Formats: sequence, structure tokens, C-alpha cells
Amino acid sequence: MRPPEAADVWIGLSESSLPLDMVLSWVGRPDCGGIVLFSGTARDHSEGRAGVTVLEYEAYVKQVTPRLEALVDEARVRWPDIGRVAVLHRVGRVEIGESAVVAAVSAPHRDEAFAAARFCIDGLKATIPIWKREVWEGGESWGLEAQHITEAATVVSSEESAG
Repeated sequence: MRPPEAADVWIGLSESSLPLDMVLSWVGRPDCGGIVLFSGTARDHSEGRAGVTVLEYEAYVKQVTPRLEALVDEARVRWPDIGRVAVLHRVGRVEIGESAVVAAVSAPHRDEAFAAARFCIDGLKATIPIWKREVWEGGESWGLEAQHITEAATVVSSEESAG
């Protein structure tokens, strides 16, 4: 997985490890003093489930790119000064400790970098058709709760709802 040559947006899915160092290096620009990189890593537990040993992700691939583009477009509407944006997600098997998702944003100032990065990760969870299977001691599941996919323009990040 390589960054785009002449663009300020890097989005996509990957079956291999996410290139966190490359994302961090790529997202910076000379006019941007704030860079925020969020990496969501696979952990060894989830609510009510100890001993998680592996995660597996599947995606509705045809919908991922257009929905990620809409998400980044909406971030640029809300924070017009942001620089580069990267939103990448793993598919397939993800071992404990590996990064499953990354959202990175550069901006002239830290406040907009933090807000836009938070919006991108919260928006990804709400708008992108990606499903997770957990395997833990004594069971496995593709998720017990229904996931309602929304449009990027309707996303309210947890930071916005708390403010």
C-alpha cells in the first residue's frame, strides 16, 4: 500500500499491515503545523469478552471508496483548511496488537487537525460498510448488534456531541 503521488487524500482497504510510519510521513505538509494520527489496534478483549485472540474484517468493497471519499469531502466542508487526510482500514485477519484502522489529518493548527481526525474515525464507523468478526476464548461472532450505515453529512462525532 503506497500513498498517492499528487493528491491530498489517501483512502483504501488493505489485506496487509497498515503503513503507519508512511502515513505519518505522507500526511505532513509545510503549511500544516498540526498532525494527528489515530491508529485503532486489535486488543485482547471487548465488552463482555475476555481472551479475544483475533479479529477478521470484511467489507462491501464496491461501497468503501465512494463512501470514504464522501467522508473526506465532508471533513473538508467542516474544516476547510485541513491539509492531507488518510483513512485506511484492514480487511482479513488482524492479529492482536496490529493496526486495524488509521485516520490521519494535517492542518495549519492542532484544533482542526484533532477535530477532523476524530470526525474521520467516527464517520468511518458510521458510514463505511465494514464488519468485524471476533474470536475469543469460548466463541466467535460477526457482531451481535445491528449496524445502521448513515451518510457522511449526518455524522456527529463524539467530540461534537459532547460539546
